[in-house]
Amino acid sequence: MTDTTFLVRNARLLGADAADLLIADGHIAAVGTGLAADGARVIDADGLVALPGMVDLHTHLREPGREDAETVETGTRAAALGGFTAVHAMANSSPVADTAGVVEQVHSLGRESGWVDVRPVGAVTVGLAGGQLAELGAMADSRARVRVFSDDGICVSDPVLMRRALEYVKAFDGVIAQHAQEPRLTEGAQMNEGRVSADLGLAGWPAVAEESIIARDVLLAHHVGSRLHVCHVSTAGSVDIIRWAKARGISVTAEVTPHHLLLTEELVRSYDPVYKVNPPLRADSDVQALREALADGTIDIVGTDHAPHPSEAKDCEWAAAAMGMTGLETALSVVQSTMIETGLMGWDAFARVTSTAPARIGRLADQGRPLAAGEPANVVLVDPAHRWNVDPYAMATKGRNSPFAGMELPGRVVATFLRGHPTVLDGARNTPFRGWAD
Repeated sequence: MTDTTFLVRNARLLGADAADLLIADGHIAAVGTGLAADGARVIDADGLVALPGMVDLHTHLREPGREDAETVETGTRAAALGGFTAVHAMANSSPVADTAGVVEQVHSLGRESGWVDVRPVGAVTVGLAGGQLAELGAMADSRARVRVFSDDGICVSDPVLMRRALEYVKAFDGVIAQHAQEPRLTEGAQMNEGRVSADLGLAGWPAVAEESIIARDVLLAHHVGSRLHVCHVSTAGSVDIIRWAKARGISVTAEVTPHHLLLTEELVRSYDPVYKVNPPLRADSDVQALREALADGTIDIVGTDHAPHPSEAKDCEWAAAAMGMTGLETALSVVQSTMIETGLMGWDAFARVTSTAPARIGRLADQGRPLAAGEPANVVLVDPAHRWNVDPYAMATKGRNSPFAGMELPGRVVATFLRGHPTVLDGARNTPFRGWAD
């Protein structure tokens, strides 16, 4: 046995019976009880839950060009500490990831950092401008092997362009991840449209702005026979449309963010810009609908929409503040709080929505795999009984704009293994992975 061999004793596999995991040479060598291995480093996992490494389909790493907010190094280190073994880096960097050259740069930066598997998301349109398609085929054929394309932050509002994008990605089994926001309905919008926006005198962001784009796009996806993914679903009406589409066999998947599972528009009464986000925080009835949809499979995955900002972009008046929240280091805890501790799902379903399904949507063959002998050792060990208070200044991300600051949340990542290498041990960062294959 080598120093890359670990024997994890008495872990609860997906919250079920306790078993041992033997990790060697980048894979799970054995699963069972009473396992032994000479020279292996032993981890006492009594009371811990073993899960497949989490996969985020929606991460803003900001690099290249916006390193004041985040870098691939800081963002992926935060991801590992949050229990992730893979993230998809969104395209709204500077320059935009709309060419093979830029996505290969992001891919290379991910390998240099070594904390998680970084898969770039390619832009749908050149410069995110919505005028013409970006180099979708070239990005798909690049070393980055892009399969997810999105103008996230900006809706592909032109229906002809959206149709062409859906048709184009069929050739390489890609998916268009749409930021569903009809721009004409949200001009000047500051928060969810409703009673609270009226009370505060802030321009409202109607639910129909999201729902109308989703309705259009599921029909387009059905028409051309392509894959559509809906980013950060936030309204009960959107859930109804997605449920309708799935019942008719339309190839649509959807995500919900941790913050939309927990927080409501009532927080905006504080005028604290940390709660300003796109799409906005909605009503409690929307939160409950989102939780139920995640539990019953209408919403497929949790995506963090991790969006770090420099302090000056948030420490200002509400109208001038940037939209976005950090989420990589709190995602597991928020989902445990809103979904597991409420009885809506167990750890097996947690693994489905945070690992198995996002890996499938992003076409990551070696992520989201079962914890079984012969599988890649992308594993996270979680202490579900642990409670902690969120301190944004103690986090690895550069962004301090956590909406959960000061909250007590459950769950702690004790260890994260990327291809058998421990990027996190004893709840703290260890060393990055350096064994990438060409």
